[in-house]
Amino acid sequence: MMLALAGLPLFFMECSLGQFASLGPVTVWRILPLFQGVGITMVIISTFVAIYYNVIIAYALYYLFASLQKVLPWSDCFSWSDEFCSKTRSGTVLNITYYHLLILLIELNITCCCHPLLMATFCAFSKVALRRSSGLDETGNIVWYLALCLLLAWIIVGAALFKGIKSSGKVVYFTALFPYVILLILLVRGATLEGALDGIEYYIGRQSNITKLMEAEVWKDAATQIFYSLSVAWGGLVALSSYNKFHNNCYSDAILVCVTNCATSVFAGFAIFSILGHMAFVSERPVSEVVDSGFDLAFVAYPEALSQLPISPLWSFLFFFMLLLLGLDSQFATVETLTTAIQDIYPQVMKKFRLLITVGVCILLFFLGLICVTQVRHYILFWQWV
Repeated sequence: MMLALAGLPLFFMECSLGQFASLGPVTVWRILPLFQGVGITMVIISTFVAIYYNVIIAYALYYLFASLQKVLPWSDCFSWSDEFCSKTRSGTVLNITYYHLLILLIELNITCCCHPLLMATFCAFSKVALRRSSGLDETGNIVWYLALCLLLAWIIVGAALFKGIKSSGKVVYFTALFPYVILLILLVRGATLEGALDGIEYYIGRQSNITKLMEAEVWKDAATQIFYSLSVAWGGLVALSSYNKFHNNCYSDAILVCVTNCATSVFAGFAIFSILGHMAFVSERPVSEVVDSGFDLAFVAYPEALSQLPISPLWSFLFFFMLLLLGLDSQFATVETLTTAIQDIYPQVMKKFRLLITVGVCILLFFLGLICVTQVRHYILFWQWV
C-alpha cells in the first residue's frame, strides 16, 4: 500500500521532471522557483548520506577481506577474552542479568565473551571493527584499516563515475544484476538447512503476527522502507532521469523499477530468514531471538549464522560481496546527484571539468567521512544491542 500510495507516484513524478527538463534536482525547479529550496535540500541530504553510506561500504569491504581466511575471525572467542570466556563456560556468570553482565564487562574492560546469549560476531563488529575511545566526547584515533577501506570504497566510486553516466551505466549492469545470482545461491543453500522452514514461517507464514498491522509503527516502517529503497525525494531520481531521452517511456520505467525493487526485497527476505531459521535451530532458540535489523542483521546476526555453516568463509565472502555491490549501486546514484547539481550551475563550463568535479567531490567526501571511522564508545553500542 505504501508503494502504491506514496512510493510509485513520487518516483514517477521525479523521473518525469528530470526527463522533461534534462536538469538536476536544483535547477529543475526553475519551473517553479518557489520550490527551489526543495532541490537544495535534496542535495544537502544526499551529501550527508554519501558521507556515511560509503562508511557502511567500508565495513562491508573490511568483512569481505576478513572472510578470506580458513576460519572466520568472529566464529569463536578472541584471545583477549580467554579469562572471561573460561568463566562463562564454567557457569560462573551464566545466571546473571544482562545489566549486571554489562557492568561486569565494563569494569573488567572486556567486551567479548562466549556467553551463550552474547554473540562473538557482535564483539568482532564493535571491539575489532569499530574499536572504542574513552567516551562520546572523545573521538579517539582514526581506525587505520577502516580508513583504508573507506579510501578504497571512494576509489571504486570515483573510477565508476569518472565519465559520468556513461561509465557508471556500464558498471551498474554488473553491480545491479550479480547480487541476484548471490541471493539465489544463498536462498538455495539456506533452504537445504535444518530449521529453514521455521525462519520462513516467521518471515511470512504461520508465525507471522497479522495483528501488528493495527500498529502505527508498522506503517511507519513500511513508509521508511519504500522511501529509502526507492531513493524518493533525495534528488537521485531527478539527476539520473535528466540523462534520459526526451521521449523515453518513464511511466513504464517507474512501474518496472518500483515493482522489481520491492519484489527483490521480498525475495531477499527468504534468503535471509532461511539461514536465520537454521541459526535458531542450531542455538535452540526461537527465531525471534536471533532476528535483528540494520547493522545488527548485516554485521552481527547474519555473519554469526554463516559462521555455523560448512565452508563458512565462502558463504561469508558471497554475502559481503553482495552487500558491497548493493551499496555501490546506491552510492553511484547519490554521488551522481551531487556532481549533476554542480555541473548544472554553469553547464557550458562545468561539462569540460566533469572528471575534476567527480574526483574533487570524492576526495572531499572521503576526508569528511574520516570522522565516521574514528574510535567509538563500545559499551554504548553494547547497551543498545542488549
